[in-house]
Amino acid sequence: MINHLIFVVNNLFQIYFWLILVRCLLSFVPTIDWYKQPFAAIRDVTDLYLNIFRRIIPPINGWDLSPIVAILVLQVINYIIIMGLLMLR
Repeated sequence: MINHLIFVVNNLFQIYFWLILVRCLLSFVPTIDWYKQPFAAIRDVTDLYLNIFRRIIPPINGWDLSPIVAILVLQVINYIIIMGLLMLR
């Protein structure tokens, strides 16, 4: 049972990681209309988390470095939760 929970939790974190990565890559495409689907959904889902780090880390020379920190924190949280679940076995 715990193995299935670990699998699900890990996959959810990985999906969110890829959404953030896609969001960052799409930000380099100037012709994207962020108000149309599916881009609006990606923006809405990822900006909830990224805005936390954007408030803390200001852009440096026009570069938004907050996604890098956000991804690192996401991976650390994933690791902590997975280790916690492994201890429950």
